[in-house]
Amino acid sequence: MLKIIVIHGPNLNLLGTREVDIYGTTTIDEINKELEKCAKKNKVVLKIAQSNHEGEIVDMIGAAKKNGMSAILINPAAYTHTSVAIRDAISASSLPAVEVHLSNIYAREEFRHTSLIAPVAKGQVSGFGKASYLLGLEAAVGLLKGEM
Repeated sequence: MLKIIVIHGPNLNLLGTREVDIYGTTTIDEINKELEKCAKKNKVVLKIAQSNHEGEIVDMIGAAKKNGMSAILINPAAYTHTSVAIRDAISASSLPAVEVHLSNIYAREEFRHTSLIAPVAKGQVSGFGKASYLLGLEAAVGLLKGEM
């Protein structure tokens, strides 16, 4: 059975009320429910977590393979642009990772245009709201099944 860890980064627990002009009104719980439906359809098990703490995210990534995970789906949020530690953890994990973002980070402030995660991820999906997560999950499943 394929297992994928989904990691929501800092402040994503505030979705639905946080900067709705950028992130919309969809909550993290709604995203998680859609991810679970998609996973069930694809016969994949998800472990879903959210953390506002960089070290906790690094620990989750570091333990992913030992915990039987086959891939990582991650929205590192603000850590996308600042965390060498998360980048290095993904690289060290040797698991395929897909980076996702609700907003188009390249259409936003200049400092958001650089992703430290993208060079160690298999790919990135951004700008499609909750669909970014679903597209990212489909991509991760496709990678694991050798379809991509």
